[in-house]
This record gives sequence, C-alpha cells and structure tokens, in this order.
Amino acid sequence: MFVRAPRLPTSVGLLGPAFVAAVAYVDPGNVATNVTAGATFGYALVWVVVLANAMAVVVQYLSAKLGIVTGQSLATHMGDTLPRPARLAYWLQAEGVAVATDVAEVVGGAVALSLLFDLPLLLGAVVTVVVSMAVLRVGDRFGQSTLERVVIGFLLLIAAGFTAGLFVAPPDPAGVAEGLVPRFDGTESLLLSSAIIGATVMPHVIYLHSGLTAGRLGVRGQRRTVAELLAATRVDVVVALLVAGTLNLALLLTAATSLAGKEGTDTLDGVHALMTSELGTGVALLFAVALLGSGLASTSVGCAAGAEVMQGLLHRRVPLALRRTVTVIPALVVLALGIEPARALVVSQVVLSIGIPFALLPLLWLTARRSVMGSWVNRPVTTAVAAVIAALVVALNLSLLVLTFA
Repeated sequence: MFVRAPRLPTSVGLLGPAFVAAVAYVDPGNVATNVTAGATFGYALVWVVVLANAMAVVVQYLSAKLGIVTGQSLATHMGDTLPRPARLAYWLQAEGVAVATDVAEVVGGAVALSLLFDLPLLLGAVVTVVVSMAVLRVGDRFGQSTLERVVIGFLLLIAAGFTAGLFVAPPDPAGVAEGLVPRFDGTESLLLSSAIIGATVMPHVIYLHSGLTAGRLGVRGQRRTVAELLAATRVDVVVALLVAGTLNLALLLTAATSLAGKEGTDTLDGVHALMTSELGTGVALLFAVALLGSGLASTSVGCAAGAEVMQGLLHRRVPLALRRTVTVIPALVVLALGIEPARALVVSQVVLSIGIPFALLPLLWLTARRSVMGSWVNRPVTTAVAAVIAALVVALNLSLLVLTFA
C-alpha cells in the first residue's frame, strides 16, 4: 500500500508569479543605469544595487501578499477606495509611469535589434512591440503557467548574456567589498543611484504582482491554506529577485572591471563596441542577445501591468493593440528625434523612481490595516521596515529633484 507524500507548502507548482515580476527588474533601463554606474564610478555604487534589491524583496512580497489575502490587486483596492477625481489623478500618474517604462523597454529592444541585425531603431521598436504582444497572447491563450515558463526561459537567456563578462574578466574582490560602503560622489552619482532604485523597485510591477497572485495563483492553490500560499510566495519572491539582483550586480561589476574610464560607455552602441574590444566578440554577442531578450520580455510584462492598472482604477478594459499603440508613441518619438537611447533609458528610470511612492505608500497602508488583511495584517516590524524603505525612496527623490534643478 502506498502512502501519499506530504504536500510541501513551497511546491514548485506554486512558484512563478515573482519570476514574471523579476523580468522587469532586468529590463533595458537596468542595463543602462548599471553599466553607466559601473563605467563612471567603478565599484562605488555596488551598495545601491544590493540595497535596492533587498528593498525589492520586501516590496514585492507585500504586493503578492495583498493579492493572496484579499483576492484583489493594489490597483483595484485604490480604485474602490478613492473618489473619482482622486482616482483619475492617481491613474494619470500611474499611466505616466507606464509610459516611462515603455520608453526604457522598447528603446532597449530597438537598440538590441540594431546591434544584432542592423535594423533601423524605429523598425526595431515596432518589432519589439509586436513580439511582446505575441508573448502576452501566449499567456492569454495557454494560461499563466505557460507565460511563466516563457518568462523563465527569457531569464535564462538574459542570465547567460549579462554574466558572461565576469568569467572573462573577474572583478576585484577588494573593490567590490569597498563598494558595499554607502557613499555618493557628486550629483551624478545621486542621479544614477535614484535611477538604479527606480529601475529595481519598479512601481508598475508592484501593481502587477498583486494582480498575478489575486487572479491566478488561487487556481493552482486550491485546497491550500493562506499560510501555505504565503510560504510558497516568500520562496518565490526571494529566489526570483535573487536572480534579478545577481544579474544587475553582474552588469555593474562587468562595467567597473572592464569599461571604467573608457570613452563610449555613455551609449549602448559604445558599450557593445567596448565589450567587443575588451572582452571579445562572443561576450559582446551574448550581451546584445540578452539585451534583446530583456527588451522583449520586460515590454510584455510592462504591458500587462498597464492593463492591470487601467482595469483596477478605471474599471474598464482596453484592447491590447490600442493600449500598446498609445503607450509606445513616446518611445517612438524619442527614437525619431534622435535622442541618445542610453540617456533616455537613464532618465526614464528616474521617472520610475519618482513614481515609486505612489505605489509603495498605498501598499504599506493597506497591508498594515487589520480591516483589509484580517489576521494576516503586517507585523509591526514588517511595517517599520517597509516605512523605512518608503522614507528612503522619498528622501532620495527629493534630493534628486533639488540637486537637478539647482
């Protein structure tokens, strides 16, 4: 007689939503900011990447927790809570974040296609959008589990490309250790630090993650208790963001080790050329392929996040093709005007950083309310940690604005 094995609360079948979210943490905006940070300041901003990833773990877990416990996304909670004028204003800032996200992801995909196939940037942007829509259709037709497997495949591709340089030219351990000591080196380092945080703790993914766990994880979590679902989610978030954080750190370390002080690191074309000369054609090719995978996957995730925000705040769905057409226009304008793609990527991440408090503060408020979360309300220490994260992000953004305009 066979005895059924005990059911593990962290079974593989319950993992996946955090990996969808994690793709946005290695989008082309991250590539631009981390490479620029490493090439400009060496190992000095290693601590920012580590801190941003640690903050992201807390934030994404709270977002996933809100969806699991309440069965509603963050955007839906805000749509049900805010009066109409405030709801529309909140939606407008969220759409601004979505547009900034699209700029980073579509421009990054276009640059990658230009590097690999010599496509014009505008045509590459269109191809990126079309492929990202196809990826989303896969999820709509075959379910979230299939979409998660596709996304994990993209992550593996990105991992191969973004870590290859470390094997050719390993970083200096003493320099890495010194980079863990918090410090800034002028206004530009503060700008890049804000961009790194904006590219890591991303507001649109905060909205999306709660929607993924609210609307779809429950199907696979039938007959599971809330405690089991949250235990699986903790593993999901930690593993997924550990992967994303490692890739971001690998980009910065590669730039600090092999590209620091060299001309041309302010453009992605220049970075690719330098990688070819300093690290070899193979590493440069892997970097370009990974950049393409990053742009395609993160654009899909960004589109899904925008749809989640619109549905939750305005209580209406917009056809996918129409939504993509509207939100991609700014990215096409950036390319048509000849604005340097790498600079556009960094600035877009600063916009994302400014949008973080609008997602983070409501998330903290909702998960700390017993009337919303019941017995799963945040513990005081969790609320305190999340409050410190929110305060740090807000303070960094205010300092950035003051220094930039001064």
